[in-house]
Order: sequence, then structure tokens, then C-alpha cells
Amino acid sequence: MRLFDCRSKEVVNVCDCRKLGYVSDVEFCPETGLITALIIPGPPRLFSCRGKDHEIVIPYCCVKQIGEEIILVEINPRELPGGRPEKQER
Repeated sequence: MRLFDCRSKEVVNVCDCRKLGYVSDVEFCPETGLITALIIPGPPRLFSCRGKDHEIVIPYCCVKQIGEEIILVEINPRELPGGRPEKQER
């Protein structure tokens, strides 16, 4: 599979079924050539036409499955931008 093929696949977190976006880039280890992370643009900035606030870096070990149309990842939702805080017990 090529990077171009990954860019057309939507990334979905299996923990909360949240759509994270599309792969924009990858990180790799220069010594081994192995992919170490997928990079997804973060949510857009408030009142901004260009750029994103930050990117979501997903370690490749969190990738659970790559399908024809989506990439399934498993990440704790609290570790993502805009993550949901834990419910406090009363």
C-alpha cells in the first residue's frame, strides 16, 4: 500500500466510534524504514480560514485494521484533542 492509498481512507477510533479524519502524512524510522505513526490534521482553528490548531499523531501500534475504505485505530478518547473527560463518581 502507498501513502496515496492511505490518504483516501478515513480513520475511526474503535473505542468511541469517533471519526478522526484522513491520513495526511506518516512518520517512519529512518534506520529501519518502518512506519511509526500516522498523522491526521487536527480540528480547524476557531475563526480561521487556514491551518489547523494541531495534528493528531497516532502511534502505528494503535492501528488495529486497515480496510478498503477505513483505518481502525484504538486510542483512549481522553488522549485525543477534544477528548471526553472521565465521568466523576458521586
